[in-house]
Amino acid sequence: MALILNEEQQMLKEAASGFLQDKAPVAQLRELRDRADERGYKENVWKEMVDMGWAGIAIPEQYGGVGYGYMGLGIVLEEVGKHLSASPLNASILAAASVIMKAANEAQKAELLPSLASGELNISLALEENGQHKTSNFETTATPSAGGYVLNGEKRFVGDAASADKLIVAANTDKGTQLFLVDATRKGVATESVTMIDSRNSARITFKDVELSAADRLGNDQDTSSSLSEAIDIINVGISAELLGISLRVFEMTVDYLKERKQFDVVIGTFQGLQHRAAHLFCEIELGKSMVIKALQAIDAGEPGISLLASATKAKMCEVAQLATNEGIQMHGGIGMTDEYDIGFYIKRARALEHSFGDRNYHLDRFASLSAY
Repeated sequence: MALILNEEQQMLKEAASGFLQDKAPVAQLRELRDRADERGYKENVWKEMVDMGWAGIAIPEQYGGVGYGYMGLGIVLEEVGKHLSASPLNASILAAASVIMKAANEAQKAELLPSLASGELNISLALEENGQHKTSNFETTATPSAGGYVLNGEKRFVGDAASADKLIVAANTDKGTQLFLVDATRKGVATESVTMIDSRNSARITFKDVELSAADRLGNDQDTSSSLSEAIDIINVGISAELLGISLRVFEMTVDYLKERKQFDVVIGTFQGLQHRAAHLFCEIELGKSMVIKALQAIDAGEPGISLLASATKAKMCEVAQLATNEGIQMHGGIGMTDEYDIGFYIKRARALEHSFGDRNYHLDRFASLSAY
């Protein structure tokens, strides 16, 4: 596979970059943060993204999507990372739609995916329960009852829950791990909004004796931990694409600053020590970029071994993004820590993404386990 973009993909990249620079730049995230916006993004901007086909970009045409694949979604997510653009794209499309594609039955896919692609429906994935990422053995339980199930438990770090119409909840049942589609306003569902370090909206959601029917269960009456794990592999590759965008933009900002800042009447970009550090960062970003493109292409091609590739890519991009943002802050000197400069927003978003769905250490350990080390 060629690890470069073709002409059509390059056009998508340029269109996404132009749109986000104009409609959802870092300045907009700063504005949303300063006024503590309850939703966390601008609805009119999200509607324009939907109109451009982004919500359905990875959803097959048979389910009302564009059918451009995860490579297309990854290209958009990279540009989202460069501009720190806030929208439900991660929560509803990368996460929820991927889980539905992997775990739902055909009738559920036919009902839910077209509504996601058209922007009529927002869904958030309620997975994590504490600081330890996992895809099975949840403390949240769905106990069989006469009419279906009774759901009890607590979920944390539920992205964009404030605007979610429905939630996909992972719970333990007598059949193992299963997924349930729950109305966000259903009786027994309590949502506590939490603003994350990256100024994005998240939530802690408590489920107390929530009554569910068998129809609320995604898929068939069987353990779905394998399907959930496959979906999370895709999610992690998408997160890696956004981390790549962050790393690329931080590198650009840092190099620009090195070309302008003077010390003792000398441009600091001429200092060999800083040049070596910038060159090292450039090489690491290029390696990470190749891994992200390869992983996105492999998902679309249905290649085996996606789990291994997904964990390798996420671990690498966590490392690269951490290096890029740390170097960016340091090379900007003291001003890099001030709120006046945008680079601080990038390090905060990077750290939040690095810990989403398993951090670098988690994925290094998973890579080793999958490789039988």
